[in-house]
Amino acid sequence: MNDTEFDADLRKYAQLVVRKGCNIRPGQEFVIVANIDVIDFVRLLSEEAYLAGAKRVTTRLSDEKLSRLGYDYMPVEEFEQFPEWLALFHNSAARQGAAILRVESSDPEAMTGIDTQKVVANQRAAHIACKEYYDATNHGRMVWCIVGAAAPAWATRVYPDLDTEAATRKLWETIFKTVRVDHDDPIDAWEQHKLSFQQRSGWLNEQHFDAIRLQNSLGTDLTIGLIPEGVWKGGGDALIDGTYYFPNMPTEEIFTTPHRARADGIVYSSMPLVYNGNIIDNFWLRFANGKVVECSAEQGLEVLQSIFAIDDAASSLGEIALVPWTSPIRQAETLFLSTLFDENASCHLAVGRGFPDCFAGGTEMTDEELLAAGVNKSATHVDFMVGTVGMQVFGIAADGTETAIFIGGEWIDELA
Repeated sequence: MNDTEFDADLRKYAQLVVRKGCNIRPGQEFVIVANIDVIDFVRLLSEEAYLAGAKRVTTRLSDEKLSRLGYDYMPVEEFEQFPEWLALFHNSAARQGAAILRVESSDPEAMTGIDTQKVVANQRAAHIACKEYYDATNHGRMVWCIVGAAAPAWATRVYPDLDTEAATRKLWETIFKTVRVDHDDPIDAWEQHKLSFQQRSGWLNEQHFDAIRLQNSLGTDLTIGLIPEGVWKGGGDALIDGTYYFPNMPTEEIFTTPHRARADGIVYSSMPLVYNGNIIDNFWLRFANGKVVECSAEQGLEVLQSIFAIDDAASSLGEIALVPWTSPIRQAETLFLSTLFDENASCHLAVGRGFPDCFAGGTEMTDEELLAAGVNKSATHVDFMVGTVGMQVFGIAADGTETAIFIGGEWIDELA
């Protein structure tokens, strides 16, 4: 790809993110959160947002090295007090009905070795101080979207055998393919992509399974109970006012929120998990009555344990997602070391917060009502990959009858 073609694809990507991912409406405020290492792409996104009719574009730029200095030098007590001005920034954006775009470009090892207590404290404090913001995103009142952008530090982790410039260009080009920018009309391609999810999610919703069982050769044997009023979704989401958007680009998953108290068995990771700039690898979790009761990891055990320490609900499941082994992300044959991408190459689970919109009428319910119905409530939501080429997934009816959903890592024939 020459420079002219690259610039054209970068422009198409920015247009796609603004018009399909965030679905910017005329007169709407638009907030971009990104690292300074992708500032050129942020400028392009800002221009496309104004062209789409945004009345104001606000950017909040960060730098991983500066963030690292904070974790290295500030005492844990400072992380327990979330800055009032920053809470106001998030909560006021929610009140204004802004669309929030987060551009992911992090170095997967930027925070290796930091005090995990500081991460836990910061996340707890943010969840409390920014409640209005989190309520708006969780209950379908605010558009939020996460996309990827190639930065040198990240790119050289993904392609360590290439020099920085070549690695960054290759990562950009790979990202373009995963989000369908290589199609003649990427926006139309995403419209067709949205339609492709309807058959599978519709079939799953018609089955009214009581539970899902996952098994593979790594040793995973986990049964996850579902909520009777639960809803399988995929492809995108709609606000309560009907605005349709894509929270993640790329996306290849069909997902739902399971019952927070119904998970039993063991599950093994199939890919590394990057969490707050730390890598957790080759780990397993044992569940009993919905909670993680034992865990182990060859790398990053302390970081893994810190996730479950965020609050009492952080060790329960908030999501189960089905992704075929032959997804386009998997076919890229790239370990992105970014959950945004890697979770779309593999069936995955998430501990922590469940999705109100994966429960019939859930966006109109209180947190307490959702909790009573089985939807997990937590200050965190951490996805981790469990899918393999031989993954078997079965739906279990209330009478114990089992129906195959995945055989050999792929949807059964009628859903392929």
